[in-house]
Amino acid sequence: MLNKRLFFACAGLFALTTACTTTMAVSDTREADVKAVMDTEAAWSNDAATKDLDKIVGYYAEDASLLMPNEPIVIGRDKIKETFRPFLADPNFALRFVGTHAEASKGGDLVYSVGTYSMTMSNPTAKDQKITDKGKYLTVYRKQADGTWKAAADMINSDMPAMGSSR
Repeated sequence: MLNKRLFFACAGLFALTTACTTTMAVSDTREADVKAVMDTEAAWSNDAATKDLDKIVGYYAEDASLLMPNEPIVIGRDKIKETFRPFLADPNFALRFVGTHAEASKGGDLVYSVGTYSMTMSNPTAKDQKITDKGKYLTVYRKQADGTWKAAADMINSDMPAMGSSR
């Protein structure tokens, strides 16, 4: 009887040890995640041309952060919407951006992209003149519960020299 108990105890211990040390194979979705984000970003850039405020801001997560040059951080989709409103009211406003590189986390929940942008708007001091800003951006996307990707953090950085810069 003792030998049977010892056998089952050893068998149980072996099964438990095997179960605890066996790693589950997790599928690597990084390539598909990057493609999904790059597709989302291309659609977002195309939608910027429509000047549809709700459509453009809909690419941001509810709790997203927007980091614009020389401005405080804007947090939340509603506040981001208010930040974009005056830009889209400008008849000269145009925005195009293109991702040049993206990388996904192994966990499948985050992707960051970097790229370049070109933004045209009315000159604040001479409204009849246009100015064009060119620069680069970094956007961090977070996968949503429904499987879509939304921008969680979005930052632009102009290539234009700052006022008073000797560059």
